[in-house]
Amino acid sequence: MGKISYQFILLSLFTLLVFSALIKLGMWQLNRAQEKEVRIEQMAIWQQQGGVSLSEANKIFEQTPQIANDLLVFDKGRFTKHPVFLLDNQVSDGQFGFRALQVFNVNNQHVLVNLGWIPGDRSRQTMPNVLAIAGEYSIKGTLRIVEPGITLKSMELKENNGHVLIQQIELEKISRLINEQLLPFVFYLDKNEDIGYKKNWQPIVMPPEKHRGYAFQWFSLAVAWLTLMGFAARKYKNNKA
Repeated sequence: MGKISYQFILLSLFTLLVFSALIKLGMWQLNRAQEKEVRIEQMAIWQQQGGVSLSEANKIFEQTPQIANDLLVFDKGRFTKHPVFLLDNQVSDGQFGFRALQVFNVNNQHVLVNLGWIPGDRSRQTMPNVLAIAGEYSIKGTLRIVEPGITLKSMELKENNGHVLIQQIELEKISRLINEQLLPFVFYLDKNEDIGYKKNWQPIVMPPEKHRGYAFQWFSLAVAWLTLMGFAARKYKNNKA
């Protein structure tokens, strides 16, 4: 009897553990849906306000960083003579390529501008011939706060024929390379801007509705799991009776 009780307790604990994990996954998806809704609402507010200067955007970021994402910005400045940065492993419509980024100077404030996607050689035997943009421009776009990624090894930045290959955007390392402090976000050019390359980014990749759909799936799995294990526990007890 003691052995049966011990096995039953283990089965119950395992059932609750899996059930709790499935519920947490569902709640996480619901939270993500809520975050996306707040972000969409904030984007609509930025659009209605018509945009701000880069200096104003930086002040907003310093006060409330979480709402600076997707902030609409327009300003006039000059692309610097620093190298073009090529962000590696960027796929568009199944084709391998890079994202080209260049430093833009507005009243001695330096920001990294995402110029767009360019095709590349997956073997990397040849690198794309990217000419740096020079001169003064008025640019319009949105800001993105750089989310830290998983660093497998320390990234060494080396200039090669006017460009630097990077595995991820690390603003502090890039700042040290160019000897200029970059602002803590990346400027994404508006899709209607003439300069740059293929602008295939979108602010919201997965809409809130899809997150809710995934949440429903996780909750359904949790209910199904609990029901299944309930039948299994009943069968187990009947066999031991």
